[in-house]
Order: sequence, then structure tokens, then C-alpha cells
Amino acid sequence: MPLETLTNNPYAYNYQLLIKHIFNSPIVNNPNQEIVYRGEIRFSYTQFKKRVRQLANLLTELGVKAGDTVAVMDYDSHRYLECYFAIPMIGAILHTINVRLSSEQILYTIDHAGDSVILVHHDFLPILEQIKGRLDIGVFIALSEDNILPKTTIPLHGEYETLLSENHDDFDFPDFDENTRATTFYTTGTTGLPKGVYFTHRQLVLHTLGSLSTLASAPNQGNFNQGDVYMPITPMFHVHAWGLPYVATFLGVKQVYPGKYIPDLLLDLIDKEKVTFSHCVPTIMHMLFNSPKIDSIDLSHWKVMIGGASLPKTMCEEGLKRGIDMFTGYGMSETCPILTVAQLTPELLEGTDKEQSEIRIKTGRPMGLVEIKLVDEAMNPVPNDGESTGEIVVRSPWLTEGYFRDTKNSEHLWHGGYLHTGDMAYYDANGYIKITDRSKDIIKVGGEWVSSLELEDILNQHPYVKEVAVIGVNDEKWGERPLALIVADTTRECVTEKELLMHTKEFIKKGIMARESMLMKILFVDSIAKTSVGKINKKELRAQYGS
Repeated sequence: MPLETLTNNPYAYNYQLLIKHIFNSPIVNNPNQEIVYRGEIRFSYTQFKKRVRQLANLLTELGVKAGDTVAVMDYDSHRYLECYFAIPMIGAILHTINVRLSSEQILYTIDHAGDSVILVHHDFLPILEQIKGRLDIGVFIALSEDNILPKTTIPLHGEYETLLSENHDDFDFPDFDENTRATTFYTTGTTGLPKGVYFTHRQLVLHTLGSLSTLASAPNQGNFNQGDVYMPITPMFHVHAWGLPYVATFLGVKQVYPGKYIPDLLLDLIDKEKVTFSHCVPTIMHMLFNSPKIDSIDLSHWKVMIGGASLPKTMCEEGLKRGIDMFTGYGMSETCPILTVAQLTPELLEGTDKEQSEIRIKTGRPMGLVEIKLVDEAMNPVPNDGESTGEIVVRSPWLTEGYFRDTKNSEHLWHGGYLHTGDMAYYDANGYIKITDRSKDIIKVGGEWVSSLELEDILNQHPYVKEVAVIGVNDEKWGERPLALIVADTTRECVTEKELLMHTKEFIKKGIMARESMLMKILFVDSIAKTSVGKINKKELRAQYGS
């Protein structure tokens, strides 16, 4: 018998998976629930929905239409949350600009994405002032903490709160195809130019439902449910803050947005707003653990998903001592991002903190609707014996289809019909994935990518550097930091570590290199290991210097 394909009933509503349905259908129908900013601004979900509609009216009056791209440069805020909804719900595309990129990289992403409007926090206006002569933007809107239009050479259309107040709070968000592009952001890799990653309404809705089903179904640990108070400590420009603001809004829970990451403020918010669920990179946790204030706060009801870099075991054990439910979540920019979560079975939860940490720091188990394989270079599955490692390749309905306007890298990303992560891993006896290495020569510093090739190129430009190789080495605070192995030109004057760091700093000032590069360590060596064909052998270098 052939497969029976149903035809659409012309009288039935063709329900598309659109972000507006997350906006309109919170599971907890509590219109008085709060959204809080820095503990200073708070308003209800009813007010939040009105503000989103006001923003939609504002953008429409400015001429933004379906298919246009609107960019945002802001800290984690209620304003950003409003942009998460209003911009894609009118059919436009939300570009979340990574404000940690160099000014030259930011200029590239603005041009490449085709931004027509930029909403920019006054702290980031100096970035735009550096490149304003090369910007082709129709409208700039200021995001101000005091509702006052800041002084700048950028031609501002107006201040966000003032403009919102001038617009109506009703808006009929249209229906359209769920495969419409909703968001774009840029990720840096081993090449100099950032790559555009994009997601559709359908993908974002399915990621929201997939994350919710996995997190809400856990009975005792690693869960996120209707009783939680949510605060992200992951930049909202980075993969939609792991997609969890959409989950929080769909749940209708209290949401707290901290703005700039200041340790004492974060701890105050956790304490006073009764925050129970957050997510961040290890660097943020290290920063909080080093704050004297932490000993005065009860963190025993706080759940924290750690991602962006591997969770150090010592950090996990410290968290468990304080009563924090700390666990790993894994994904990447191209995967929307969550693929796996390190949730423990009831049996594993009976173990000691030390035993639990061994599992909590692992990559985790796949969420529902996530198909993961570990394969060799020929795409053959590796043995599931707890030892054999292979590259993580994945299929899921919420993975990016490729890189924006980049066919070559898109084909490489999806070689063999699976999305390639570049991460090497194995399965343990309990079905948990453990990443052991990355196939890419790229370094993740505090959750941000730093290209080893770009650093090598900069260091090679110093006249007293004869040869250089840059690798990533483990670091308790930053997850990783660059280690530059330098063969100095002995026929010239001696060069010092300080001189090389100052040399690198000049490129950061010019906006050519990310500021995380200044965390580089430098080691002078007599020679650098090579492969049989004369290439730098980074695998051997990592084995030799990685610790």
C-alpha cells in the first residue's frame, strides 16, 4: 500500500509554528507575573505584551517590513526580551550583534546581515562611532538606562522608552510560513570572518518545546518548571541566550534580567528575587565564587546549567557543597543550541558529591528529537565501548540549515547529511556523552571563541618572532586560554612576554582582534613540533603543553 498523504482541509486553520504562539500562550496564565530588570524596573506580563506591541508599531511606522533585518546591541534586559518577540513576529529578522567582537568584525556582521535599523545601548555607541563612516543604516534607536537621549555623533532617531510611549499597545501580528527566517547572529571560527547562523520560526518553536520537555520532565534534578524564577547569565546576543528566554516566556514564569554582569549585583538578584534557574559559562561561576558576598547568600535552591566550555570538576564540587544543582548543557551556535543535558538518574543521585560531579561535568544525554552519532572521518559509527572516540554529528529539527550567504561552509557543516560539531567524544556505560577534544584549532575563552590562526598571524608580524604556534590550554577560571609557543629570532635582540602582549594589544585597539586575546600566555621554546609534511603538529603540542 502506498503512503497516504493528507490534503489540507481548506476550512481548517493551518497552524504554523510561529514565535507569536509562544508569546500568546504561556502555560502559566498569570498576567500579573513579573519581569524584572536589575531589581529596579518591574512590570507584569500584561504590560510586557503591551510593550511588545508598542515596539511592533514603532518598527512598522519606521518602515520596517517583512524580510528586513533589525539589529540589537544591549545587555541582558527586558528590552532585549521585547526584541526577541516583536521583531520576528512582524516578519522581520532579529540580528543579535555580538558586542564582544572587534569593531571591524561588528562592521562586517552589520553589512553582511543587511541591517536597516539598530537598537543600541549607550555603552556601545563608541563602537559604532569608530565605524560610522562605513555604516549604511537608516535608523538608530538609543537604549538608555535613564530614558535620556545620550550625546553622540551617531544620528539617533530617538530614545527607546520615549518612542515606545508614543505608540499604540495593540497590534495584530500576521500569520505567515513557519519556515520564515526569524533570527541571525554571527559566530567566529578559525577564519577571520564571522559566519552567519540563522534560524526559522519553526526551529525556534521546536527548540523551545524540546528544551521544555527535557527540562520539565526531570523530577528531582536539572529541571526547569512552572515554579521557577528565571535569570539568564548568558549574553542574550549569544544563540538567543541558549533559547531559554523563549522557554521562560512560554512557561509564564517570573523572569529577572541583570543587565551588565556585576558579581555582587548578580548575587543580590539571586537572593532578593528568589532566582531558582540560571545558565552561564564557567567563567561567570568562577567570578561569583570569588566574590566575598557569596558566603552570605543561601544558594541551596539555585539550579545552574553550565555550557559554552567544559565544567571543571572542582567547580562542580564547590557548587554542590553550596547546595547548587550544577550540571552541563551542551550545544553550539549552529544547533540553536541545546542538544544534551547532564541530568542524573535517581540511582546516580544517591552518590556522593564527588561521584555525582563525575556525571554532572559530562556532556550529557541527548534531548528528545536529537539524534547523535559518534563517527570516524569516513562517517562510520565508532564502537560504543566507553573508550573509542568519534566526532559528534547530529540531526534535529532545530539545527541551522547552514551559514548565511556561505554555500561552501554550509556544505562542509552538513557533510554526509549530518551537522558536524567538530567535537570528539565517547559514550560511557550509562549512556552519557563525554567530549574529549575538538577537531578544530580554535580556543574558547570564557565562552567566547578566539582564533589560534589569527593570533599566530599577529604574533608572526613581530620582527623578533621567528616561529609561533598557538594552542588552547585548560584554565580554571576561563575554561581555556591561548598559549603561544614562540621560537625567537636569536640573531636579534631578546623579546619579552610583555612586549609580545603589548604588540597584540595594538591589534585589539584597532578592532582587528578580540580582547580575550590578552589572556594569552607566552612560552619561549627552541623548536615547534611538525608533521611529516611540515605542518605544525598541534595534536602533539597539546599533549606536550596542554596541562
